[in-house]
Amino acid sequence: MMGMDDMIVFKFGGASVQDAEAVRNLATILHNNGDTRKVVVVSAMNKTTNKLESVVNAFVSNGDWKTPLNEVFDFHKKVLIDLLQSDTNDAGQSLEKVKHYAFTFLEQDEGSDVNFIYDQIVALGEILSTKIISSFLSNAGIDVIWADARKLIQTDNTYRDARVDWKHTTEKIQEYWQGNAPHSIVTQGFIGGGEHQRMTTLGREGSDFSAAIFAYALDAKSVTIWKDVPGMLNADPKLFTNTSLLPNISYREAIELSYYGASVIHPKTIKPLENKNIPLHVKSFLEPTEPGTIINDNTSEDSKIPSYIFKTNQVLLSISSRDFSFIVEEHMSEIFACFARHKLKIQTMQNSAISLSVSVSDQRSQIEALIEELQKDYQVLYNDGLELLTIRHYNEKIVEELVQGKEVMLQQKTRHTMRLLMRA
Repeated sequence: MMGMDDMIVFKFGGASVQDAEAVRNLATILHNNGDTRKVVVVSAMNKTTNKLESVVNAFVSNGDWKTPLNEVFDFHKKVLIDLLQSDTNDAGQSLEKVKHYAFTFLEQDEGSDVNFIYDQIVALGEILSTKIISSFLSNAGIDVIWADARKLIQTDNTYRDARVDWKHTTEKIQEYWQGNAPHSIVTQGFIGGGEHQRMTTLGREGSDFSAAIFAYALDAKSVTIWKDVPGMLNADPKLFTNTSLLPNISYREAIELSYYGASVIHPKTIKPLENKNIPLHVKSFLEPTEPGTIINDNTSEDSKIPSYIFKTNQVLLSISSRDFSFIVEEHMSEIFACFARHKLKIQTMQNSAISLSVSVSDQRSQIEALIEELQKDYQVLYNDGLELLTIRHYNEKIVEELVQGKEVMLQQKTRHTMRLLMRA
């Protein structure tokens, strides 16, 4: 589409809008990236999502849900007054409306499905943050209008993991964008609109995904996700000292890292951007002039820096036939079906003539149920308390250092990836 190619998408997560000070910083970042028209996708403030989840949990278990719900509104009111010195403005009225809705909805609910309740309550966090932020930005002379993502991102009614209707969503977003030129737009991450005017949420990492949906629909020039880290790192700084920034990786590498468990960008965010070759920047809102990471179609940098992904609490299951017969394909398909039924994601696997070794994260009750079912036909042994280390673009020297003094239970190697299941 012509005329949209100069627009960009910014996404600000919860940490980047955790309090009034953070919102002022967001305004500075927008101010310094002035002229280009933007879609600014914003998450709920600070830990509001967790807080609203606790409201839902209290509500369904007949606990006190009113106290935590009141706390959410008190917190937002405080931020609003800090930013605008008053709450008798549009944003203040919006807060009151949302509060009235939330209390009325829960007081009148008659045992609805918990996932439905979740989306009607937890989605409010993004409405509150964006109402306050768009009001503050307008006051600060930044040309933005508030857009309701529930009217733009069209989904089905799979609560907590809604499926996007791409065709309708693209039409709605394009129409809204053209109808509201030349303003930039502040809108919500994570939420959408289902059938019958119901609120839905887009599942894990939903706010990043929202940014990708807007970028896809508007053929954005780029997407920037603003985080409290300098970009994508090659390891978790909580676990490894001297981590390195990955300055440029490909879409495919980002998906691989995510698959192995790196807390980077979710594959569902990357796919729509890859389809239209829209680059994704991951930058620090604390150091906004630093280059951060860029994810695009360039694969030439992927293998320059090894990445380390570490998972603790792994369990190794060895499944063998009771009569020493071979484990053949039909057994494999039975075994895999059993893992799928118990919703256990296989991390690594290796087979010999008479046994199949599989590792999974330790989800005790699901594993016990799985073993019980498998034991009807197979002998099952297991080792727990293991750790799984995945190294992308490894070299032998590094591997030697990392396995020193550990018992390696299972090792797998491909050209780019090495996986080691170890006992500490």
